[in-house]
Amino acid sequence: MRTLNEDYPLFPVPPISSVQDLLCRSARTFGDKLALEDLAPTPMPRLSYRGLFEAVVRFGRGLGKLHLEPGDHVAVIGENRVQWMVAYLACHAFGLVAVPIDKSLQDNEIITVLHASESKAVVFSERFRDTILTLAPSVKTLKVFVDMDLEKADGRIHSMGELLAAEPVPGLDEALPAVDPEALAVIVFTSGAMGRAKGVMLSQRNLAANLTGMLAMIELFSSDRFLSVLPIHHTYECTCGQLCPLLAGCSVHYARSLKTVLEDLQRVKATILLGVPLLYEKMYRRISAGMAEKKLVSVLLPALRAAAAAGEAVGAQGVRRKLFRQVHERFGGAVRIFIVGGAAPDPVVARGLRSLGFTFIQGYGLTETSPILALNRLRKFRDDAAGIPLCNVEVRIAEPGEHGVGEIQAKGPSVMMGYYRNEEATGAVLQDGWFATGDLGYFDADGFLHVCGRKKNVIVAANGKNVFPEELEDLVNRIPYVLESVVHGVRQPDGDEVIGVIVVPNAEELLKLSHKLGVEVTREWVKEVLEREVRALNRHLASYKQIRQVRVQESEFAKTTTQKIKRHLIHQQDTTH
Repeated sequence: MRTLNEDYPLFPVPPISSVQDLLCRSARTFGDKLALEDLAPTPMPRLSYRGLFEAVVRFGRGLGKLHLEPGDHVAVIGENRVQWMVAYLACHAFGLVAVPIDKSLQDNEIITVLHASESKAVVFSERFRDTILTLAPSVKTLKVFVDMDLEKADGRIHSMGELLAAEPVPGLDEALPAVDPEALAVIVFTSGAMGRAKGVMLSQRNLAANLTGMLAMIELFSSDRFLSVLPIHHTYECTCGQLCPLLAGCSVHYARSLKTVLEDLQRVKATILLGVPLLYEKMYRRISAGMAEKKLVSVLLPALRAAAAAGEAVGAQGVRRKLFRQVHERFGGAVRIFIVGGAAPDPVVARGLRSLGFTFIQGYGLTETSPILALNRLRKFRDDAAGIPLCNVEVRIAEPGEHGVGEIQAKGPSVMMGYYRNEEATGAVLQDGWFATGDLGYFDADGFLHVCGRKKNVIVAANGKNVFPEELEDLVNRIPYVLESVVHGVRQPDGDEVIGVIVVPNAEELLKLSHKLGVEVTREWVKEVLEREVRALNRHLASYKQIRQVRVQESEFAKTTTQKIKRHLIHQQDTTH
């Protein structure tokens, strides 16, 4: 069943066993080709592959002179930029343990990560200097401080630039210290979407295995240009958006901000963009709104979708790119692939972008799996599926029930070592090498993995059937007057549970509707509109899936850095009502 790669051969991938291998190999292979570039002004705006190798070696030596030894933990916090990657790669090159920290965390959360990770050093951008210095006394293990932006050392704060300048330029044949690919290399604290962040331990072999598994399934060219938008500390961006292109000889360009993404895409003529579903949903809504004004949606898209349904003809994407040339030009005119991860995208958005001539690929994974487990391919894909398991991992469905749905479990070289200093949590998810993802899913007849939702989120209907909130949220979010939603179980006085939804209204669309109808926008009217839309949706749902309660929330939901809604906060609010 799961042999989809047999008639679509895997691509050749250079063998590496560690991130140190990647660094050395790419420096020798790609030399003076551009590797990393900051689009915002920074002290280190761009590096070639040779320059990256030299900077990493010089910085690693500099850290050594600050009495950091292999196995010591080094935290890194800052914006997406060249220096962040130099610090991160120096850890891999010299056997230090990198601890990437989410730059959006509150001060108390930063101190929690520094303390829990037992970091001995922290490398930070200027924005975090005051925070780090204020928190430092409460973290007993913290001894070394390096500022990315500081020109000269200031007391106990070292300058990254000075550390680099003090070291001689190494040759590409420079011997780096031996590293154990199986040893702890990175501690990544999870985003805490369920409210309990844990330190995921990954080795260099974990990351190397994931990189080679991905590159075997999706062909990258050294001419590809990645635009880096997602938070660099996250494993999805760091592995897929940084290490993966560096192994393939691509260039990575760091966007100035989320507000400048379109300008930055045009500036670098990016060919590949990694994003989360929310980014592409907003993108598609804007494109659709613009085309609707020109009356193109009703005329052209149905015909193209009919052609797509009849079968993807060779060159069909090229034809679409020409038909929608102006749309492509808005994104720089060179985008080859949109890649989505972090959560499942709405298949409507995927098909919509594909019908406009964009290649849209989704993958699935978790921080604990380094992160990718399954990936759609350019010529073998399902817009409603997570993808095909990587060639070097095993994926199974544990205790499948109705329709073959059960917990997704994985085994292989990219599965984490465990949770840092948390044997209980590790034992709860790792048994005989199999990692229990906590996600429910199934394989279809063609071997594609489908993810239904989180095991903890499932609502059990009165008839005993499982209802997946994520499935209903996809449908609710397609209502034009809905910005986002959370579906949850609502306990009734008699003990039964019904399905409810909390909706954040799309103010822009509701204003348009109010002008069209000539009515005043009030809370009552907004709720009436949303309830009417949900009732219309219910007519297309099985009775046990129908939404019985609608609640309106004016502010957007709190989210993780990969834009997942923090459901535990919503449940906490519910218990206080």
